[in-house]
Amino acid sequence: MTKTLLIDLDGVLNTYSGNYKDEKIPEPRKNVDTFLKKLSEKYKIKIFTVRNKKQTLQWLIKYNLDKYICDITNIKEPYASIIIDDRALKFNGDFEKTLLEIENFSPFWKT
Repeated sequence: MTKTLLIDLDGVLNTYSGNYKDEKIPEPRKNVDTFLKKLSEKYKIKIFTVRNKKQTLQWLIKYNLDKYICDITNIKEPYASIIIDDRALKFNGDFEKTLLEIENFSPFWKT
């Protein structure tokens, strides 16, 4: 069975830097096509985003990335093997350490 990856659109696949606009999805990040191509050889890729599904699909088509994607969703699916997101922490089993990480958290594009 092929594993599924959920990949966030804003801040991961594109150049989002905190200035969210409903009407405009930022340009793709450099080498995103190579990244998605490599992943798609081993995984099913679903885009995880709060954006409009039709708008997201149009963006993927515009940049010829749709061929790597099997779906677009706003639902965190329980069977996803990995979630790639610019605003996520990996829980390591230690609540105290996780609390510190939360207090000091900043997405990479803010640093």
